[in-house]
Amino acid sequence: MVLLDEPLAALDARTRLEIRTELRRHLSAFAGPSIVVTHDPLEALVLADRILVLEEGRIAQTGTPSEVARRPVTEYVARLMGLNLYSGCLAGPGRIVLDGGGELRTATRSVEDLAEGSRVLAVLSPGAISLHLGELPQGSPRNVWTGTVSGVELLTDRVRVAVTGAPDALVDVTAAAVAELQLSPGQEVRLSAKATEVTAYPAP
Repeated sequence: MVLLDEPLAALDARTRLEIRTELRRHLSAFAGPSIVVTHDPLEALVLADRILVLEEGRIAQTGTPSEVARRPVTEYVARLMGLNLYSGCLAGPGRIVLDGGGELRTATRSVEDLAEGSRVLAVLSPGAISLHLGELPQGSPRNVWTGTVSGVELLTDRVRVAVTGAPDALVDVTAAAVAELQLSPGQEVRLSAKATEVTAYPAP
């Protein structure tokens, strides 16, 4: 058995990438079981065949990397995967009324056969949400709502904007977009997302 506890935590970014690739090759060739403990979601997605997420000392979710990344079941897991997660009820074909206020439209086929009132979860990537200050362009997406910028954070290759609204959302934009829109906390914005970008599935 191979047991690894935060094996890449003390490495710089370039070295981490090289060692992660080599470690994945080694673990794939190893015949016995391997357990890797990490706080880095990317590390878990790249190295693991199966992921177990602990939240406040309890198992929050288990599954393949693809299952966990595409269908998180708690907000904590969704944030680890860099996603917006919403819970709500079906209120008609493709229409989800959210617990925290607001609603989303989805084109996901996995909820087509569910009865009205069924509990569902909906996932929306920060990169799939568009941010506007004025009128939306023609051919607007089916999901449109307003909110207030509550935070702006620079990530490695993009800027993440936290927006309070119905629903709340994390939105990824470019640094150029932040400068052009002059985004700052307290500013009112409009958000939009295509129904095809909203992934919905039955709540576990």
